[in-house]
Amino acid sequence: MAEQEPDSKNQGVKLLGILDVGKTPCAREAILHGAGGSAVAGLVHFLATSRVKRSFHVGMAGFMLTTLASWFYCRYNNARLRVQQKTIQEGIKNKVIYEGTSHDPTRKARDQ
Repeated sequence: MAEQEPDSKNQGVKLLGILDVGKTPCAREAILHGAGGSAVAGLVHFLATSRVKRSFHVGMAGFMLTTLASWFYCRYNNARLRVQQKTIQEGIKNKVIYEGTSHDPTRKARDQ
């Protein structure tokens, strides 16, 4: 077993030389889902029609569609999660600031 040197840099996989798959959020999962989608689409089309070239084209279209759908779904969920986290952090900050003062909304509810 060869051990890695401590000063060696971990090179990530680059897609088309520009997109670092390991560091870009959702990229790895989107590409893996796309590969599975392309295999399923191409294989199903080939089993149904026995046309090799068209099955390859269907597989490529399946890769593109599955990758893009997975990418946008993941990015949308990440954005929604960030908004929720920001809202919760602001609420906690306001609770700490206003707790015990006359501006405390929970105090007004208890007094009534």
